[in-house]
Amino acid sequence: MKPARIFQQYVWLINTLRQYKKLTLEEISTLWTKAQINDGNPLTRTSFIRHKDAILNMLGVIIDCEQKTYKYYIANPEVLNDDSIEGWMLSTLTVSTVLSDSLSLRDRILLENVPAGEEYLQTIIQALKANRRLLITYQRFGDESYEKTISPYALKLFHQRWYLLAFTGRHYATYSLDRMLSVRLSDESFEMPADFSPQDYFAEYFGVLTDETPMAHVVIRTYGKTPNYLRTLPLHASQREVNHTEEYTDFSFDIRPTYDFINALLTHADGLEVLEPADLRLKIREILTKTLNKY
Repeated sequence: MKPARIFQQYVWLINTLRQYKKLTLEEISTLWTKAQINDGNPLTRTSFIRHKDAILNMLGVIIDCEQKTYKYYIANPEVLNDDSIEGWMLSTLTVSTVLSDSLSLRDRILLENVPAGEEYLQTIIQALKANRRLLITYQRFGDESYEKTISPYALKLFHQRWYLLAFTGRHYATYSLDRMLSVRLSDESFEMPADFSPQDYFAEYFGVLTDETPMAHVVIRTYGKTPNYLRTLPLHASQREVNHTEEYTDFSFDIRPTYDFINALLTHADGLEVLEPADLRLKIREILTKTLNKY
């Protein structure tokens, strides 16, 4: 069997259990027979166990059996959260397997462009695994290129761009892979601090821009369809819905309102108003005034 078909079956099995919550092997086999990924072959117990083990090894998803009902279910659904690598891998595999069977629709499926930089992922991941330092050639927009030896700490995907969080020897820095001109693995090793967590490092920020912006309790008022957009795709983990009326909905955030976060607020245009803090409200007003003056 082709690898693409096997991955498609893994994805189908996970998403089927996510949809139905709990199913017996007989129920899974019935749905399998109706699906378009079975190649006309029934799902035997041996094949199911083999797929179940492969899914655990590849994605860390545990498919367990409830002893009283003999129903199978995903025992650790939290690993498939949107911000987990397992969730991202499942999403990527789902899209990939669906599109691989839809090449005849290539003119009717429109994708977004992803900037350059993916060619460096393998080298960077190798450095992450081995705790090896990297020698990069980097060029910021509008600046001259320069070389830098860095200790890679973590990769982060944000708004279709890959970013590398690294320690320079003096401070932490975030590098966009599409601004890298070259990446080479060095012979030097480094020791990543045992108490350092990339998740904690970025937790107080919206995106990848991390600076000394102080923490703030931000309250925004949203109108029209904007509340629904924020409910279905929250801007930040700290987002809370604090007030709701027929005219508007208020959300709060505990965050460092950096340039990334301000830009995210501005994308909602007249569907959103910053209520507090006052200095952030003023900053938004100044940006909008400067923008209006251009027209």
